[in-house]
Amino acid sequence: MDRFDSMRVFTRVVERRSFTVAAQDLGLPRSTVTDAVKQLEARLGVRLLQRTTRHVSPTLDGEAYYRRCLSLIADLEDAEGAFAGARPRGLLRVEVQGTLARHFLLPGLPAFLAEYPEIELSISEGERWVDVIREGVDCALRWGTLPDSDLVARRVGVLDRLTCAAPAYIERFGLPGDIDGLEGHRMIGLRSLSTGAVRPLEFMVEGSLRSVTLPTLVSVTGTESYLMVARLGLGLFQVPRFHAAADLAQGTLVPLLAACPPPSVPVSLLYPRNRQLSPRVRVFLDWAARMSAGNLGVAA
Repeated sequence: MDRFDSMRVFTRVVERRSFTVAAQDLGLPRSTVTDAVKQLEARLGVRLLQRTTRHVSPTLDGEAYYRRCLSLIADLEDAEGAFAGARPRGLLRVEVQGTLARHFLLPGLPAFLAEYPEIELSISEGERWVDVIREGVDCALRWGTLPDSDLVARRVGVLDRLTCAAPAYIERFGLPGDIDGLEGHRMIGLRSLSTGAVRPLEFMVEGSLRSVTLPTLVSVTGTESYLMVARLGLGLFQVPRFHAAADLAQGTLVPLLAACPPPSVPVSLLYPRNRQLSPRVRVFLDWAARMSAGNLGVAA
């Protein structure tokens, strides 16, 4: 294994905090990964990693070397990519919140892979907040307000949201005229995976945000379950418009309180700030930004 391959192994171990997981990511035996790091440490004459039975973390020297490795690897990939015929290639790990991939990325995927046939995509969908660096993800597509982090957030569009209910719910509880008329109504609870708290309904009233929490008989954590419970007539709920579009067209859901809609939310592509982007990540970010912005009707 040459020096650059050893550097790639080392950076993956640092990011994954595990020799075993790094070996799985790279398709290498764990012993090969362990030996590569030992050889680096012997050549440099310093300890790069602190190892315990459950945890691996970089030493101060290891953190400094990790940052230099990222820069050198990126320079090497840029240099190789500058030659005619060189194309972005390799495994690309992408985390996508909820069903954004199915609505905004997957429809255009055949064209992307036809243009970049040497890129292998691994796409994961989930609702929880993913630690992009620690979990070995190259980039993530998420909607909503983003917490402070060391990630770069590239806004690619905005999602409109709306309040809905099923006809069966309206037949039972009536049609609310405004948010002051929500007494006696129920909502479907959408629980945060990180805190377990049920999110309130949100409404924009004359430019100001108002939050309303109604009695909840059912609460869920997943978007698809949230939509299914709404179809069953068990409460009011709020979703991005694209989620409810088919139901609205079929009449299985009815829009409510259009004069005070929920606030719209941004859609962002996230990637590590301190990692120079490989060619495969750069081309994917540009393509995903165009796809998301085009489907959302908002310039990236």
